[in-house]
Amino acid sequence: MTTIAPIEPENATGKAAELLGDVKKSLGLVPTMTKVMANSPALLKSYLALNGAVATGVLPAAVRERLAITTAQLNGCEYCLSAHTYIGENIAKVSPDELSKARGAESEDSHVQALLQLSNEIASNAGDVSDETIAAARAAGVTDAEIGDVVANLALNILTNYFNVLASVENDWPVVTL
Repeated sequence: MTTIAPIEPENATGKAAELLGDVKKSLGLVPTMTKVMANSPALLKSYLALNGAVATGVLPAAVRERLAITTAQLNGCEYCLSAHTYIGENIAKVSPDELSKARGAESEDSHVQALLQLSNEIASNAGDVSDETIAAARAAGVTDAEIGDVVANLALNILTNYFNVLASVENDWPVVTL
């Protein structure tokens, strides 16, 4: 049962209605998470802005989806794990095997694995990353721009993970259990 009730777009008013309309226009649907976020238009607006900004970074969608899966698994967010597994496979065209490996911050691609492991260490240690992790990332070809984008993706993913767990948002994606 959700802790915060969703606002259906047809019942929304003011800024919430405007933002939910933007979501519908952009995606063709309004996911439950955004309906629940609409209770705080500032939250929904922030989420949409950060999501849009992160998409303009140097990391391709296939990597961003795996980062989201890694973080969702770490934070125990079934909603995000389910959403990003679906999006990763069906939109970003990541193989099911790679999506599954991302849950453990692993990949067949050493560069992607370095990004996933860096992300997990940043999240697990409040940004305090070991010299060994940085050296491994550098050895795998990770750039300064990618490190910055990993932090931006973490901010986005932690925002949605924490919100969905806190609000017990009803999962409207094909369920992937933790």
